[in-house]
Amino acid sequence: MDIIIKLASLFFAIVFHEVAHGYVAYLLGDPTAKNANRLTLNPFAHIDPVGSIIFPGFLLFIRRPVLFGWAKPVPFNPAYFREPKKGIMLVGAAGPLMNFLLAVISGVLVRVLGPGGLLGLFLVYLCVTNVILGVFNLIPIPPLDGSRVVIGLLPDSLVQGYLQLEKLGFILIFVLLWMGALNRIIYPITGFLLNILLGSG
Repeated sequence: MDIIIKLASLFFAIVFHEVAHGYVAYLLGDPTAKNANRLTLNPFAHIDPVGSIIFPGFLLFIRRPVLFGWAKPVPFNPAYFREPKKGIMLVGAAGPLMNFLLAVISGVLVRVLGPGGLLGLFLVYLCVTNVILGVFNLIPIPPLDGSRVVIGLLPDSLVQGYLQLEKLGFILIFVLLWMGALNRIIYPITGFLLNILLGSG
């Protein structure tokens, strides 16, 4: 049951994260995600075999207390935006902001309803998962969402060079995670936020 609740909280978090990307793009005039049926909350439309199944399964196997993963990226086309750089920044920020919103809502519900029972446990996992996803995705390494925010702030002359990092982005992320470098950034921030939301770091 604990595993089921963890997986449910993970799927809930990553589905809302991806739908937020697509919905903001749609509001900015881009129908790409809608046409690809990616504005749905049906998790099967968003599942990535590696990020949604294999990687979380590996974390379960090594008994990590919190699951982590990702869904298929929601497609969007900046050519539809009146201001492409601003649009890219808003679409990129939408996913993490949705995670933080869900973390706040679930954290408030935990304080109101208490952490006991299956619902309480689900809300705690949902809060923790969303905080971790939100913070992790704001790391400014392409293709993470933080890089989309950076693109909106960079001068045009630097954007193409910055995007070249995307070819090695996931390799760089996993190397930094393996070395523990990202943990020294992520854990203090997530611990601080969880202390505020749940009363424990």
